[in-house]
Amino acid sequence: MQPEFGPRRGKVLRAIVVEHIRTAEPVGSGAVASRYRLGVSSATIRNEMSRLEELGYLRQPHTSAGRVPTDSGYRYYVDTLPGRSDLREAQRQAIARFFGAPVPDVDETLRRTTQLLSRITRHASLALAPSLRDSRIVRVDLVRIGAACLLLVITDTGRVEKRVLEQKVEAAVVGRVARALAASFAGLSLEEAAVRAGELAGAPDAATEEGALLRRVAQGFSSMDRPPAGEHVIVGGAANIAADVAFDRRDSLARVFKALEREADLLRVLGAASRAREVTVTIGRENPVTGMWETSIVVAPYGAADRPLGTIGVIGPTRMDYPANISAVGAVARRLSEAIAALAS
Repeated sequence: MQPEFGPRRGKVLRAIVVEHIRTAEPVGSGAVASRYRLGVSSATIRNEMSRLEELGYLRQPHTSAGRVPTDSGYRYYVDTLPGRSDLREAQRQAIARFFGAPVPDVDETLRRTTQLLSRITRHASLALAPSLRDSRIVRVDLVRIGAACLLLVITDTGRVEKRVLEQKVEAAVVGRVARALAASFAGLSLEEAAVRAGELAGAPDAATEEGALLRRVAQGFSSMDRPPAGEHVIVGGAANIAADVAFDRRDSLARVFKALEREADLLRVLGAASRAREVTVTIGRENPVTGMWETSIVVAPYGAADRPLGTIGVIGPTRMDYPANISAVGAVARRLSEAIAALAS
C-alpha cells in the first residue's frame, strides 16, 4: 500500500472508482456516504477526496462536480482487488460450451476465441498468435494426391501447415520418404527440418526419385519458415469499441482504432505481456507504446507445458469492470492453453 494511504483513504478511493464505473458520472461525497457506509461523515469523505485529488488519484472535471478517478486511481483500485473473482454464470457457460466443441487448428481457435472473449466482455479482444518460426515439429505426414504430394506439418504450438509439392512420383517412393520424415523429424524447428531434408536428399544411398522428393520437402519446410511465420495479432469484436458508451470522447475512439491498425505496436504490447505468468492490466497512459489514453488492456499469457506461446486479452475504456474482465480473460487463457495442448498432442 502506498505510504500516503491509510485504510479509510483507500476505502474512499475504491468506493469512488466503483461508483464511477457504475454511473459514468463524477462522484460526490454524498453518494459515497449514502451507498458505501464507510462509517464517516460526508465532510470527512470530502476532506479525503480533496487529499486524493492533491495526490493525483482523483480529478475534478468541473468546479461544481464530484471527482473521477485518474489512471493512478484506477491502478490503486486494480492493485488492491481481492483474489480472483468468480465468473458470471453466463460467462462460465459460454466458455464451457465453446471449449467443449472440437477446433481444427490454432489460428482458427484463436480467431474463435477472440470472438468468444469479445462477446462475454463486450470489449474488443486481442490475441498474439504463436510464432511458427519458434515452433517444434510434432508430426510430419507426406501424402500422395494425384500427380503431387501434400506435406502436412503439425507443431507443438498446435499450428497445422500444409504445402502442395508439385512432383509426380510413385506411391512406393512417397511411402519411403514419409517413413523417413516420421522417424527423424519430430522435435526439429522448420529451419532444422529444411536442412535435415536437404542432407537426406544428398546422402550417397538416396535414390534419384527419393532425393528429388526430399529436395521438394526441404523447399516446403523453408517456405513455412518465411514471413509471415512470425507472431501476428488477431483482433476480434472491434465494433464493440464504437458501441462502448464508456468511451466518452471521440478522440479516444480514434486513438484506439488507430492503435489497432498498427500491428507492430500491438506486438510489442502483447509480447511483453506474454512473458508474465498471470493476468496483467495496463491502464491509460501506462501504455507508452501506443500512446493510448482513457483505455485499458487486460491480457493473460497462454501456452502449453508451462511454455508461453502468446497472449490473449481485451481492450476497452479505463472505466471498465476490472474484476469481471480479469476473471474472464484469465479463465479463457487457461482453457485456451488446454485446447492448444490437446491440438499439439
